Amino acid sequence: MSELFSCKICEHVWPPQDHYIGDLGLTKAYLFDDQFFAGWTVLILQVHRTELFQLTREERMGLIEEISLVGEALTEIFEVKKINSELLGNQTPHIHWHVVPRLHSDPDPLSPVWCVSHEPVHLSPKLLKERLSLFRGSLGIS
Repeated sequence: MSELFSCKICEHVWPPQDHYIGDLGLTKAYLFDDQFFAGWTVLILQVHRTELFQLTREERMGLIEEISLVGEALTEIFEVKKINSELLGNQTPHIHWHVVPRLHSDPDPLSPVWCVSHEPVHLSPKLLKERLSLFRGSLGIS
């Protein structure tokens, strides 16, 4: 990486490598480090791009399929009321998609997750391992 260009995803600074779920093709899936919203997952595009229009039509369609696959897996694992899917990139300009299950126990179901005040929840190593295993099983990843 040049001094003029820095990407914490490309430099493997974020997301935490111990939160890695698996390779989905165009993206790699990770559990988000804050699990206040249980199951919050981040899909990281495997090549550095900042905007959807920089992808081919086939890549965009494939990306939506991978987002859908993760949403379906989350619905199997948790009692999901609604799946939120968001692509922002303001803080990290590398295409990465947040897939957030909103559960029936959600403390503020009408607000975006970014606006729900909470203390971050970090999983214990044991619970992280269990959740990764559940996710991999649901996605058919070994």
